[in-house]
Amino acid sequence: MGKITMVALRTVLVALLAGSLFVQTVMVALLAGDMEGGVLADRRVPILLIVVLGIGTAQTVLVCVWRLVSMVRRGSVFSDGAFRYVHIVIGAFTAAAVLVFALGVVLAPGEAVAPGVVLLLGGVSLAVFAVALIVLVLRMLLAQAVAREVEATRMQTELAGVI
Repeated sequence: MGKITMVALRTVLVALLAGSLFVQTVMVALLAGDMEGGVLADRRVPILLIVVLGIGTAQTVLVCVWRLVSMVRRGSVFSDGAFRYVHIVIGAFTAAAVLVFALGVVLAPGEAVAPGVVLLLGGVSLAVFAVALIVLVLRMLLAQAVAREVEATRMQTELAGVI
């Protein structure tokens, strides 16, 4: 990965993290105030909790990607240490899928939200879960690469012993 690419990626990660912190603190407070007297006032707490936790899952992914980019820069991404961050990303995407589905369940009763919106949230939940599965496949590719790296190192050591 080139230096410009890493700088660009880290810039985007910082911007996304700062934006998510702003949304989590300021915008959620404003949303809470707007919901106070509205039709969803009785479901305000679960909706706000789901939103805050959902933003938290995104922040978790951003931090893990930052750590993985650091490992790429050091040349240590093909090691067992990378699996920890990949597992956290898979868990965060899975949790996000569950949270989106839970939001649909919370919004479903009554006439406050159109049924199409609830159906759309179900589709978004399925799409987010698909991303978790894609990252799982990428984790399997990482496992193969780590195994090949270990095997190459072992063979290199044996070859050095022969020479």
